[in-house]
Amino acid sequence: MSGAQTAPPDLLATIVAAARRMVEMREQREPLSALARRAERRAVVAGRFRAAISGRDGLQTVPRVIAECKRRSPSRGVLRADYDPVAIARSYERAGAAAISVLTEPTFFDGALEHLQAVREAVALPLLRKDFLVSEYQLFEAAAAGADAVLLIVAALDPAGLARLRDRAVTLGLDVLVEVHDGGELSIAIDAGARIIGVNNRNLRTLAVDIGASDLLMARMPRDVVAVSESGLRTAGDLLRLRQLGYHAFLIGERFMTTEDPGAELRRLLEGCGNTKDTKDTKAQI
Repeated sequence: MSGAQTAPPDLLATIVAAARRMVEMREQREPLSALARRAERRAVVAGRFRAAISGRDGLQTVPRVIAECKRRSPSRGVLRADYDPVAIARSYERAGAAAISVLTEPTFFDGALEHLQAVREAVALPLLRKDFLVSEYQLFEAAAAGADAVLLIVAALDPAGLARLRDRAVTLGLDVLVEVHDGGELSIAIDAGARIIGVNNRNLRTLAVDIGASDLLMARMPRDVVAVSESGLRTAGDLLRLRQLGYHAFLIGERFMTTEDPGAELRRLLEGCGNTKDTKDTKAQI
C-alpha cells in the first residue's frame, strides 16, 4: 500500500530466537545430563546475591550498584574495544560494587560464558548472569559457570515458562532477577513468585529509554520484593531519588563501560551518593 509505514523490527523477538538456536547448538555439544553434573560440582550459596543488593548483609550504606561488564549493545554498538571483563570486574569490586553483572549473550552483546567463568575466578562478589534465558539448560550453564543469580525477562517468556524457570533456578540455589518494563509485566512477575524485580527503563523492543518507568512501577511494587532500577541512570541524583522511592539497587553498565576507567567512575558515583544529603546537588554527570 502506497505511503504505508513499516513497523519497526521487534529486536527482542530476534534476540530470543537467536538464544533458542544457540541453546540447541550447545546442547548438542554437551547434553543436559552432563551439564547438570558439572553444575552440581559448583558450590552455590543460595540468597547471596539478594542479600548483597537488598542491604541485608549490613556492609554498605550508599546505594547498591550492580555494575555491569558488557562489550557491546544493540543500541550503541561497541562500547569498549579493549574489553577485559576480569580487569573491569576487579575494578568494580575495589570501587565498592554490591554485585557484578556479566553479559554472556554472544550475538548482540559479544558476551560469552567464559567471561562469567573468568570473572568468577577473579572476584568474590555475587555474580549475575545477564542474558536472554529461555531454557532450563541455560540455568545449569549459569550454575556451572559460577553465577549466583540469573536474569529472567518477562517480555521474553510466556507466564508459565517464566514461573517454571524461576522455580527451577531456585532449586539450583540461584537468585532470580525478574525484569519488567510496564504494569502488565509487573503483574506477571508477581504472579510468578518473583522475589527480586528489576524495572528496565529501556523498552527492549524499541530501545527507547524512560526513567519514568521506575517512578511509575514503584507504586505497585510489593513491599517484600527487592526492587532494582535498570538502564538510563546517569547521576547520583537519579540513584538517591529512586532509593527514596524504595529501590534497593541499581544496575548500571553502559555509562561505566564508555569511560576510561569503569571502576573509578563507579567510585565517583558512590562518593557522590554518600557525600550528598540533598539530591538537588547531585545533577553532575557521572
